[in-house]
Amino acid sequence: MKEILRKNLDEVIWNIEQARVEVSEHHIVKLVAVGKYSDEESIKTLYELGQRAFGENQVQQLATRMQNLESLPLEWHMIGTLQSNKINKLIELRPVLFQALDSLKLAEALDKRLAEKNQKMNALLQINSANEESKSGVSVDEAIDIYAQIQEECSNINLKGVMSIGAHTDDTKEIQKSFEVTHNIYEKLKNSGASICSMGMSNDYELAIRCGSNLVRIGSQIFKKR
Repeated sequence: MKEILRKNLDEVIWNIEQARVEVSEHHIVKLVAVGKYSDEESIKTLYELGQRAFGENQVQQLATRMQNLESLPLEWHMIGTLQSNKINKLIELRPVLFQALDSLKLAEALDKRLAEKNQKMNALLQINSANEESKSGVSVDEAIDIYAQIQEECSNINLKGVMSIGAHTDDTKEIQKSFEVTHNIYEKLKNSGASICSMGMSNDYELAIRCGSNLVRIGSQIFKKR
């Protein structure tokens, strides 16, 4: 299994490098390995192979993984939708980054609980750049205003940038367009301190990087058993 994981990880890193250099020699891309399809042994193996950042889609799964792997200095990201009844649990876990802050309402609820616990949390504003009903996130038209409002009103949330999921289609041009829309918003938010543009998953991360992503969330391409 270690050799399969090594091969998968090497392949993903190589692809990231190729895409990154097409943008610029100086364009740095962070890889977050998404553990959804894996087991803890595989995560340990990836740690031995040099991977440090891991993401989970569900708070409960994140809690279990963090507890069972607490002896390893891993960097944990929460990348899935957060239900309001799980806010306290997420705050308890203190992930390095919450990538799916998908509404002003959630930001206000999260900020209130953070204030009660005298804590801060790093987060990304999720943008529904493909305007798909099945996806969470703020609308493209409102993204900049909502970002500013969260920064102004939610002092316990440190907004670090934006996140989006590529358009759900086989049409590469449509996927590219959805990434370009997010990146364009990210560029405008750089003046407000945005430094992370999280776009791209197993099926489209190379395209996302070419469109300016500097953080990719990859699960099945790393954990596939070939």
